[in-house]
Amino acid sequence: MSRATQVAKLADREKTAGRLLKSSADKFYDPDIDIDWDAEIPADLHFHPEHRISLYGTELWERMTPQQRLDLGKHEIASIASTGIFFEVLLMQMLLKQVYKHDPTTDHVHYLLAEIADECRHSTMFGKACKRFGVPAYGPRKWVKQLAKVLPVLGRGPSAYAAILVAEEVLDRMQRENMVDPGLQPLIRMVNRIHVLEEARHVTFARQEVVQGMAKAGWLARHYHRLLTAVVSYFVALSLINPQVYRAVGLDPKQAWKAAKNNPHFQETMRYWGERIMKFLDESDLVGGPGAVLWRRSMLVAK
Repeated sequence: MSRATQVAKLADREKTAGRLLKSSADKFYDPDIDIDWDAEIPADLHFHPEHRISLYGTELWERMTPQQRLDLGKHEIASIASTGIFFEVLLMQMLLKQVYKHDPTTDHVHYLLAEIADECRHSTMFGKACKRFGVPAYGPRKWVKQLAKVLPVLGRGPSAYAAILVAEEVLDRMQRENMVDPGLQPLIRMVNRIHVLEEARHVTFARQEVVQGMAKAGWLARHYHRLLTAVVSYFVALSLINPQVYRAVGLDPKQAWKAAKNNPHFQETMRYWGERIMKFLDESDLVGGPGAVLWRRSMLVAK
């Protein structure tokens, strides 16, 4: 890459960062102030659309009572939210590494710090929501948490941003549907609305980093980024629903999780949630190669 091209790309990055910084200053939310955590939790409203619940349409679902179905939705949304916290913490670690490496006087670094502040508030918001609904913050399974410790070490360049984009954009697709659903809890809709509005900035920033990073990646780097993105995305997708949510409604976790993974309705939901980000990753040359089998097993693409 020529010196002139490098300067142009840095200028473009600074321009985007400056615009996003202005947006961050103009519109941000504080969950401690902007959400009424003492508001009533209506007993008849759902926490998650029934047709998006993992067991919807299965034989197990048909045997469940209306209350069990509502409770399963509550526990699944808690699992998704607490898994979101887990991946936001990983994202913050990677962003802090970038802060450490770059010029702290630039808008680029200032935006990284602003995004870290956003993610701190989002993690607090998700945690407070789980507490308010009286459900555990399930998060990923323990072995996934242990394995994920290497991500901040291995994650670099476009694959680091791409993997986190999968977590962010899958949640974003889900939340855009949920935030306008009048059949859901008002608190759920408000939490989703705040996250969607603020994550839009993060997605814009990360997508630009992916595109620029892949544009200058050589043959070996491209294969590395494709494989790492597929591996992390596989664990992201399969961590959204912790099987322990089924135990909370009186079901056997192993049996129910097997039914969920084989459930055409849930597979379609996962493809729907991942549709936008998979299109972007494919256009960015980050889908294919040895990781193809993991993409299929993640349910984010058709088998």
